[in-house]
Amino acid sequence: MSNTVAKVTEIICSSSKSFDDAVENGIKRASETLKGITGAWVADQKVTVTDGKIDEYRVVLKVTFVLKD
Repeated sequence: MSNTVAKVTEIICSSSKSFDDAVENGIKRASETLKGITGAWVADQKVTVTDGKIDEYRVVLKVTFVLKD
């Protein structure tokens, strides 16, 4: 019988377009380094504002990946 062990790591991602785009950017970048990603959830989200306009969307993602045997 084999046991699976997963790890969760936190990353911060950003986009000038939207929260959804920030999440997409984060998963895309994380998958270049982390193998076996099985899921993620948004732990926090925030924006930066300049002159009364949103200039950046930021998300904190908790990314889950399975450790190799």
